[in-house]
Amino acid sequence: MSNRRQFLEKTIKGVTGLTLLPAVNTFAENSSAGLFTQKGKFKLRFAVASDGHYAQPKTESDVFYADLIKWLTKDHQQNHLDFVIVNGDLVHDRPDLLKTVKTKYLDTLPCSFYALPGNHDFADAAIWKSVFGYEDNYSFEKGDIGFVLANTATPKGEYVCPNNTFLKNALDAFKTKSIVFVVLHIAPHQWLPEDDKTFLNCPETLRLLHAYPNIKAVFHGHDHSLDNVRYTDKLPHFFDSHFGGNWGTAYKGYRIVEINQANQIYTYQVNASQNPTLNANKI
Repeated sequence: MSNRRQFLEKTIKGVTGLTLLPAVNTFAENSSAGLFTQKGKFKLRFAVASDGHYAQPKTESDVFYADLIKWLTKDHQQNHLDFVIVNGDLVHDRPDLLKTVKTKYLDTLPCSFYALPGNHDFADAAIWKSVFGYEDNYSFEKGDIGFVLANTATPKGEYVCPNNTFLKNALDAFKTKSIVFVVLHIAPHQWLPEDDKTFLNCPETLRLLHAYPNIKAVFHGHDHSLDNVRYTDKLPHFFDSHFGGNWGTAYKGYRIVEINQANQIYTYQVNASQNPTLNANKI
């Protein structure tokens, strides 16, 4: 492990109480997460998957979705998933197929799921509610853990900062929660000069996110090539590569988040497609 990697891992654990685990090649039964708690003893365990891009031309998008269901079903059978968050771009410029994705694939997951629109879903609050039963900005809670999900795109696919009034109201409602996670398809910050074409510049949103100490992490999709963590101030922003589409990391996968009874949080990226194999060693 490089000195930089050691520094990053110590930093994230020290400032947020959250541990970043290395990417794993199969499912959670084989991951290092088992070192931290016994099977079935998590307070909460969930997956975040992004960017299925159903109906993108010249792609096997039905295969992508079938694979995701297979991977998450196996993960659930081995370690139990409380739910799955599908973080944007469920379809590729075809909002008329959102219901197909829901009924044909997402409804067959072995656990509940929550979906958030991305810029390729071309959806507004009305469209989202007609398909999923809730609007494009919403929150939910699991005991003392709160989740806030906000749309970052218009029905025309334009990038927009999230509704900060909604965010503030939702975060205020969760002030007494031990842990809060925020989910935004498009990141509200540009870390690098080239990010101006990929991410948003939303200083007011960042001020909100930094104002609540119980926000432990933000989860993003959108950039299929990212599967790691970036920071604003001391707040980690996690990416989860992609499970569909025609670009990005060579592998397809998803992110696992685990919270134990002591409110310690562990997260790692799963290389579900095994292409390429990551960190494999034979001695």
